Amino acid sequence: MYHHAMRSDEEPDLTTPPRLMSVLHELIDREPIFHRPELGTTRADFERMTREDFWETGASGRRYSRAFVLDVLERRFSRPHEDRWEASDFCCRELATDLYLLTYTLVQDSIRKTRRATIWQRTAAGWKIVYHQGTTVEERPQPLSP
Repeated sequence: MYHHAMRSDEEPDLTTPPRLMSVLHELIDREPIFHRPELGTTRADFERMTREDFWETGASGRRYSRAFVLDVLERRFSRPHEDRWEASDFCCRELATDLYLLTYTLVQDSIRKTRRATIWQRTAAGWKIVYHQGTTVEERPQPLSP
């Protein structure tokens, strides 16, 4: 059903409403999550960024608990590493009061392209990540025109 080239009328409208532009810009400054050293690089920093019931779905489709993600991040930031990425196509949607969905496209190391979705909650303690998902974009050749 979905194994064909996308037509422009099949793509969703990814326009952020004007009233959410300030939220959009606040969240863009926090994405991609766990790749912003200025926001923290320690387990305690990542714990503060996430709700206690945070979880994510990786590009593989596997689900990961908060504890597992924190363990991986702790190992990643325990040694120097290169982190090259480019994010674009940001869109923000309000899901409920102080709860927002931020979607965007991420290209890592000029090779791996994923669509990202993060659910953010504005709290008295600041922004908290509720849920995150990354889906690999499968590049298919465009069919030749007859």
